[in-house]
Amino acid sequence: MPTREPPAGLFPALLKHWRGKRGLSQLDLALAADVSSKHVSFLETARSVPSAAMVVRLGAALDVPLRHVNAMLAAAGHPPTYPERDAGLSDEIATAIRMMKNHHDPFPLVVVDRLYNIVDLNGGARRLLATVHPALAAGGDGALDGLNLARLTFDPDGAHPAIVNFDELGRELLWRIQREVMADPDDGPLQGLLADLLALPTVGDDWRDADLSVPSSPSVILHLRVGAFDLRFLTTVTAFQAPQSVTLDELRIETWYPADDATAATCRALAGTAG
Repeated sequence: MPTREPPAGLFPALLKHWRGKRGLSQLDLALAADVSSKHVSFLETARSVPSAAMVVRLGAALDVPLRHVNAMLAAAGHPPTYPERDAGLSDEIATAIRMMKNHHDPFPLVVVDRLYNIVDLNGGARRLLATVHPALAAGGDGALDGLNLARLTFDPDGAHPAIVNFDELGRELLWRIQREVMADPDDGPLQGLLADLLALPTVGDDWRDADLSVPSSPSVILHLRVGAFDLRFLTTVTAFQAPQSVTLDELRIETWYPADDATAATCRALAGTAG
């Protein structure tokens, strides 16, 4: 039973919203969640009020981000299940990320949140980004405050001048963010990030509307040229499976692999110099 009186009609509207976004019929959702289609119909017409467990089950079947599962729970009159604010990471997850950072060094690894704010990075990433963002050269964690990987990429005074293949990489990143906004149009901060990027002079006019017929690439080549350095990285983005907190659900790990022997040698040399 709900713990408080839910806002009238809000949960049914949210359930229909996410079902429609996923392109599922009531029967499709019922089969995916292993419930009866009659029960789904009753929930969408407010003839039934779901338990907290049912909300979580439906959210999982619809692949709803955990932040919005909490909103669905609140709409049904239940407290949030997934920690959102100042929850931090469990000791196990923090240890896993630290091991990933150390293992990948001297090659770059960057941890970002859903807004592409850099929340952590390893020594290889710090050394590389310091070439285009001098505040990181000092090595203090405070230099990360406010540093956003997307803005840094498009900023004409940031990394943009160093990105040789910016036309390819910038378009791919912008279209990825546009798709994320389309997937979650209620995310005001993400919409704000997209608006800020579109206002920058480095964004091409033909990039402003995402070509939805072109799928996002699972990996991208990043070609950097800074001073005497000419570096090429294969970049991948990974996420944690079955997260149990909003913070973990929204973390993304960008791992940069040297695409040639010269890049690998340069990263090792930079690490040796720093050491």
